[in-house]
Amino acid sequence: MGRISSFGQHLYEGRVSFDFVGRRKLWYAISAGIIVLAAVGFLVRGFNYGVEFKGGVEFKVTVQTANSATADTMRQAVEDAEVPEAGDPTVTTSGDDSIRIQTRALSQDQAELVKTSLTEAGATEVSQNLVGPTYGKQVANKALTGLIVFLFVVVLFIWAYFREWRMSVAAIVALAHDLVITAGVYAWSGFEVTPATVTGLLTILGYSLYDTVVVFDKVRENTKGILKSTTRTYAEQANLALNQTLVRSINTSITALLPVAALLIAGAAILGTGPLKDLALALFVGMLAGTYSSIFIATPLASQLKEREPAIKAQEARVLARRTKESQAPVKVAASAHRPVTTSGAAKRTQPSRQPRSKRGKGSS
Repeated sequence: MGRISSFGQHLYEGRVSFDFVGRRKLWYAISAGIIVLAAVGFLVRGFNYGVEFKGGVEFKVTVQTANSATADTMRQAVEDAEVPEAGDPTVTTSGDDSIRIQTRALSQDQAELVKTSLTEAGATEVSQNLVGPTYGKQVANKALTGLIVFLFVVVLFIWAYFREWRMSVAAIVALAHDLVITAGVYAWSGFEVTPATVTGLLTILGYSLYDTVVVFDKVRENTKGILKSTTRTYAEQANLALNQTLVRSINTSITALLPVAALLIAGAAILGTGPLKDLALALFVGMLAGTYSSIFIATPLASQLKEREPAIKAQEARVLARRTKESQAPVKVAASAHRPVTTSGAAKRTQPSRQPRSKRGKGSS
């Protein structure tokens, strides 16, 4: 712990520094690659929408042992009910003694036929949940409305707090970055998109925004009065702010990810299916993406937009000119130090001449 704290102190004081802002093209390229991979997932696999979005009937079947053989038996039982709308059901195990079966929308009589067939196939208890397609559309519309309102409030908040529209733009880009990556993971993994997923997405947006605002606040503190400074540029001060908050961001992310990882493992490995797994996956992926975007995307982008201002360009030119002048000054001093020293003619005349000392003879007294 002592080494970690000393390392964090060195980062805060600038004795150790990582060039996050200077290497922003590399971070942009990495994010672009991840986003392209996510977009391929959208096109190739698409989303596995839950029954809440696409409508249908969900049967929860209780059996003695939930395994692949029992799941196949229950799938065959649904087909044996001879209900055309129940064909090609989605059957998944949920825990040790429960199986979930999802079908398209059914009438009450059709659902009773399927329920009877499942009971005859060995199910000890069968419960059903009928969800119409209208409900799914309402959930999707409300989720989209909530997302738009959230983004609008984010723009107003950051602009009002920092008085800087460039930070608002950078924060929105970072949030969109996190959403696309999380959605891409859902597409590739095949996890169901349920209302719990929407809740997780809105939660990670708040988490990502929180981390970004903390870094932006440090950037504002470091760049206060930057136009009068000739020691560091705006980009260097922004990079210093990133280094100063780096350890805090990592520690906060690890602390938040550990319980979320436990929820994800419990939901996926133990319970099998359900809202806990859907919520935990969105939170886990979104928190990772939010930590990355607040460090590698939001602040470098905000700095890049700020550096386009004429006043910031002029301040950067003054800083570079001063450094050039300081780097050339020692060269002149060194040149004068090696210059040969000459004496004037008058000085030569006043210097006493050195005569060789006469040797005494052996017999002299």
